[in-house]
Amino acid sequence: MGVRVGLFFLFLLGASWTCDARELVTTDLSSRETVISDISVLQIIRQESEREVHALEEVDRNEKLCTLCEEFASEALKYVAENKTQTEIIGILHKTCSRMLSFEQQCKTLVDYYTPLFFLEIASVQPGDFCRKVNLCDQMVITSPPLFEDSCGLCHHAVAEVLLKLKDPDTQLDILELLLKGCDAMEDYVKKCKRLVFEYGPLILANAEQYLEKRDICIVLHACDAGKAITQSENIWAF
Repeated sequence: MGVRVGLFFLFLLGASWTCDARELVTTDLSSRETVISDISVLQIIRQESEREVHALEEVDRNEKLCTLCEEFASEALKYVAENKTQTEIIGILHKTCSRMLSFEQQCKTLVDYYTPLFFLEIASVQPGDFCRKVNLCDQMVITSPPLFEDSCGLCHHAVAEVLLKLKDPDTQLDILELLLKGCDAMEDYVKKCKRLVFEYGPLILANAEQYLEKRDICIVLHACDAGKAITQSENIWAF
C-alpha cells in the first residue's frame, strides 16, 4: 500500500513538472512574439515618418520652383516689354531676313506686322498662369517670399534644357510644324510663307541655339550677377 502511494505521489510530481515546463515554453514564445511585434511596429512608424518627411521636402521644393518660375517670368516679361529690347529683337529678325535674298522684303514685312502682335500677346501673359501651364506651379500653391539664392543656377539649368531641346530633331520638327500652321492665317502669302519656313526655319533655329550659347541670357534677365553667372555656367556645362 505504501509503495502505491509513493508511486502515485511521484506521478503527480512529474505531471506538475511537465505542466510547469510547458508554461515556461509558452511564456518564452509569447515574449518572443511580443518583441517581434514591437519591432515591426517600430519599423512601420519609422517608414511612415520617412514618408512624411519626404512629402514635406517635396512640397517645399515645389513651392521654391514655383516662386522662382514666377520671378523669372516676371523679369523676362519686363525685359521684353522694354522698347529697347523690342527694337533689338526686330533688328535681329531683319538681319535674318537679309539672308533670304529674293524674299528679304517680304520677310521684313512679315516681321514688322507680326512682331508687334507677338509683343502684345506676351504683354498679356501673367507669370502665375504661365508657370501653372508648364506644371511648375499647382493651382492651390501660395507663392512664398522671393528666393534669390538659387535663381542663377536654376536659370542656367533652364537654358541648358532649352539648348538640349533645340538640338533635338523632334523638337525642331514640332517648331517647324507650328510655324507652318501659322502660315495658314496669312491668306495670299500661305505658300510663300511655308516656303520660307522650309528654307529658313532650320537656319533660324540654329541662330537661336548659337545666340543662347554665346550670350548669357541669365545676366540679361537679371537672374545672375556677372561674376556668379560665369562660375555657375561653367559648373553646369562641366557635366
